[in-house]
Amino acid sequence: MAKHGGFPGGMMPGNMGQLMKQAQKMQRQMEEKQAEAENLEYTAAAGGGVVKITMNGKKEITAVVIDPEAVDPDDVETLQDLVMAAANEAIREIEKKSSELIGQVTGGLGGFGGGFPF
Repeated sequence: MAKHGGFPGGMMPGNMGQLMKQAQKMQRQMEEKQAEAENLEYTAAAGGGVVKITMNGKKEITAVVIDPEAVDPDDVETLQDLVMAAANEAIREIEKKSSELIGQVTGGLGGFGGGFPF
């Protein structure tokens, strides 16, 4: 008579418990790295430094510095472009650093942190 129940693939209950502990540890580490990333500040510049934007890891702008030379009432579009470029660069820096920090936990395994609920 065949056994009923058990664990597929021969996985033993102890192995499953160990796997769960490892997953919980990884979740805690990822949460710590996320908090670390959110507490960092990133500054990016555009136009040779005439526009600088500082953001925190939550992608919130915390400072904008505009050199008076960049302010031309007849060319507002250029200033707008510079602000946008600096903000986009700061966001890229945030995403890069966040990926690096999460990679420290996952060992560079893609998908963790994005596709799992932990």
